[in-house]
Amino acid sequence: MSVSRSIGLLINPQKTWHKIKEDGRGTVAVLLGHTAILGLIPPVCAYFGTTRVGWTIGYADPVRLTESSALPISVIYYLVILFSIYVLGRMIHWMNITYGTNCSVSRCVNLAAYPATPLLLVGVVQLYPALWLNYLIGLPALAYSIYLLYSGTEIMMELPRERAFLMASAILAVCLVALVGVLAATVTLWGLGIGPGFMIYW
Repeated sequence: MSVSRSIGLLINPQKTWHKIKEDGRGTVAVLLGHTAILGLIPPVCAYFGTTRVGWTIGYADPVRLTESSALPISVIYYLVILFSIYVLGRMIHWMNITYGTNCSVSRCVNLAAYPATPLLLVGVVQLYPALWLNYLIGLPALAYSIYLLYSGTEIMMELPRERAFLMASAILAVCLVALVGVLAATVTLWGLGIGPGFMIYW
């Protein structure tokens, strides 16, 4: 089911959104199905990419993380993905009355989870953690995720296009604020000495 929905969103998003709405999958089913499966792709690929491949700065040796430091970071990465999608779904539910609709929590979590599909799928590029490659592939995936959010809000929330546009824009703003919060927390932890360990070459 998760695979068919993911492929459907990439090929025929309008039709797939209607199917997702009709299915009415619950919050737990979405988080432990679609999100839990696809959410493994970025952290697992990042783990192997940062410990086996590494990244280069100029002509120096590749920079790699130690396995002991990369593993907990990858686990936290995975948990943040699941937690962020759930919290975003709750935020959508909190704001949906403002826009003239009153959808269930599960439908709001669906709206939070499925637009993330392209971003989770392209997490496979983290097997080769080159900044230029991640930008090259990640930016189109981000653009398509935003498109899925806007198209899905109209269908899932049963709103007129103009009101759905406003609500989707508000959801996107929440996502940006959450991203800044995660980055700030990361910088704070690094400042406290809680950060990755790097392999040392002799």
